[in-house]
Formats: sequence, structure tokens, C-alpha cells
Amino acid sequence: MSTLAAARVSPAAQAGDSFAYAARTGWLAAQCLRLEVRTWPKPGLVSHIDNGSHVDMDAAMFYRSAATLVPFFGELADAGAQGAPMSALRKIGLRAERAMLAATGGINTHRGAIFGLGLLCAAAGWRHAHAGVQSLGEIVARRWGDDILGGPRLSDSHGETALRRYGAGGARQEAAEGFPSVYAIALPALDEARTFAGSDAQSARVQACFALIAAVEDTNLLHRGGPEGLYFAQQATDAFLRRGGVGQADWRQEAEAIHRAFVKRRLSPGGAADLLAMSLFVSTLGRDG
Repeated sequence: MSTLAAARVSPAAQAGDSFAYAARTGWLAAQCLRLEVRTWPKPGLVSHIDNGSHVDMDAAMFYRSAATLVPFFGELADAGAQGAPMSALRKIGLRAERAMLAATGGINTHRGAIFGLGLLCAAAGWRHAHAGVQSLGEIVARRWGDDILGGPRLSDSHGETALRRYGAGGARQEAAEGFPSVYAIALPALDEARTFAGSDAQSARVQACFALIAAVEDTNLLHRGGPEGLYFAQQATDAFLRRGGVGQADWRQEAEAIHRAFVKRRLSPGGAADLLAMSLFVSTLGRDG
């Protein structure tokens, strides 16, 4: 749309466009959560194939949770477009969390995703409303970074427990810094996998998931397995990547064997799963503008 044409659009039409964009953003965010579930082999995590290291949740529960979150992600995008402060975003996120728990019978499927993906939705709304060219991560860090670090903490979260016990930064630090794991680890891994012969969208997601597990100090792994569990997870996934990742002829068998080893140890890198969904969201919307 030219500058002249944009100037002729009525405020009502502009508001309608913003509402439609927010709704599309909410649907896309939930779709990225669904794609994360439809990724396998994915070490220790719930997928459409099996429940990984979990006995209290399955793929159907994750799909139900994702569907419940659609309007809240849209609301976050709309709030971001209006320049809402972190306190307002937090209130929407808390309502989203209550709706998630109601849909899952009290099981925490997507608390981390509500936080991280919700912030990216808000950033997408802001960027759309202001015709910005910054990355979504940069917008999050610039607009809400200080308040993310200084906001109230959930004493019962795995991230806060790991922070107290091991000094891990967790999701809060990741978000405040503009999601460096998304931009420096997952997106390059997605790009790399797409160059492999015979690769498809699911194999690219597997590559990104392994890259995240290998590099991120996942507080969910620390919660379940302590430093030894985190070390095992990072070493196993790093070795897979060093051998060629999903570029290997027998990569599925090797990835499944690592998945089974995680399940045997009850390890579940939930932080990497959330970051994978966020990376798919950023990749789809465009990482730089």
C-alpha cells in the first residue's frame, strides 16, 4: 500500500486491519505450538507419536491447550499494537494460564510458551502497528526487557527453582535479552537443515530442537535431572549434531535412540520445546521485519 493510499484509510478500517492481524497472529502462535507437538523424534518430549518422559500428559492435551490459547495470543498482539506495558501483558498472560489449566485439568502444558510466545505476539502487534523493521526479539528486549527482569516471580516454577539452586537464568533472562537462543541457535539450525538433501519441515524442526537442547541451560532438565541430567542431555544431542544431525542417512534411528535414553532417565527439555515453537513463529513472520 502506498503512503497516499494508507493516508486515505479510515481509522475504522485501520482498527479493523489491526484486529484481523492480531487474530491471525493468535492463530499462528497456536499453530506453532501444534507443530512443536508434531515433531518427532524429540528427546523426552510429548509428541503425536508418544508421551516421552511424561505420564500425565499427551498430544491431545497439548492440542487442546493450544486451541484454548488462540484468543489470548491474539489479545497479546492487540495489546502490543497499542503499546501496552508489561503489567498489562502479564494480566493477559495470567488469564491465559488459568484457561490453559482449566482445559488440561490442572496440568501445566504451556506456561513457558504463554510467557515467551506471548511476548513475541505482543512484539508482532507492535511491529505491525508501527511499520517497524526490528526483529521481534529486539522489540521485546527494548520495550519490556527491564520489566521482565524486575517483575513478580513464580516461586513454584521450575525456572525459579533452578535459579535458586543452580543459578540458571531461565526463560526470564532469555526473554529480557531478546531470545538469543531463537536467533543464534534455532533459526540457523532450521536454515541448515533445509539445505540437506531429502530434508522436510519435520526434520528441520528436529534439527532445531536438538540444537537448542545441546546449547541451552534448560531449567526443566535441571529440575528433573540436576546438573548431571543437563550434562547428559547436552552431550547426547551435541554428539548427534556433530555426526551430521538430520543430514545423516540413518538420523531417525539415532534420534529415536537418544529420545529413548531421555525417557529412561525421565528427562524432558520443556524449555527447548517452548523455544522451538517460538522459533517457528519468528521464522514464519520474518525474523528481521
